[in-house]
Amino acid sequence: MTDRPTVLVPHLVMARGTEPMAEAIRDRLDDVDLRVATDEETALEHAPDTEVVVTHRLSDDLLDSATALRWVHSLTAGLDHFDLDDLDERGLILTNSSGIHAQPIGEHVLGALLHFERRFDRAVAQQHRREWDRFGATELADRTVAVVGVGAIGTRVVELCDAIGAETIGVKRDPSGAPDALADCVTPDRLHDALERADCAVLACPLTDETSGMIDAEALDALGDGVLVNIARGEVVDEAALIEALDSGELGGAALDVFAEEPLPEDSPLWGFENVLLTPHVAGTTPHYWERAADQFTENYHRYVAGKDLANRHL
Repeated sequence: MTDRPTVLVPHLVMARGTEPMAEAIRDRLDDVDLRVATDEETALEHAPDTEVVVTHRLSDDLLDSATALRWVHSLTAGLDHFDLDDLDERGLILTNSSGIHAQPIGEHVLGALLHFERRFDRAVAQQHRREWDRFGATELADRTVAVVGVGAIGTRVVELCDAIGAETIGVKRDPSGAPDALADCVTPDRLHDALERADCAVLACPLTDETSGMIDAEALDALGDGVLVNIARGEVVDEAALIEALDSGELGGAALDVFAEEPLPEDSPLWGFENVLLTPHVAGTTPHYWERAADQFTENYHRYVAGKDLANRHL
């Protein structure tokens, strides 16, 4: 580690965010040695001198060229798109951006739940038909919501559901750190029990070997005619089992922001269900993204230079 490490923001930042991310970092760190690369060639030119990379993804060529690299900061909370074994073998520090998406995703989930309770789907369809036909709706405050994964995002979902009056059950590996707003919190081995008690289930867990395919036919059967909201990763759900549950009418509905294959193929049956709300992996979008990401990186940058432990460290 150096007192003034070279930081690279490469072309691998999503949503054309390389320059906005770099600008936000400069606004917070006046003396930072910051390199910016909007294409692969420039990134590889800067790579040999780079000690810190701030990015959404990494390429093998960049990793192989960055011989001085010590710390990788991911601009995502999920780390399933990184080769953790490779980074660990290289002796690299890896931190993520857990927490910066909590507010927008929490609002997205709340909107999805209200979509089904207040029948906004029917309202929009009738509006397009210029049809005045009054219909009944239900209240989210009457519901029990199972939140699978109670990290920063799951905790915000719990807080918002609690504020509106809904009861929440958490599914968390270590329930001892669960938020007070939860009515109950169980470990993953009791997932089906939590789903049976719930009217709605929100998936906010990371994608791991343990969570891949976790929401299978048995889990969906436990949820019954409830509503499934997935803002985690598409692979957490057995998509074939989900389609079957929707097609049979056993599942009440689903709000899906993530999918096993993205973009969702045009021939996917998921497009055709009236009780499915599809969004194209946008739950975490917010106009405050780069500022929040830069705030989080800046705090860890100061810790790194001072030789202190880094927040959100995974390697």
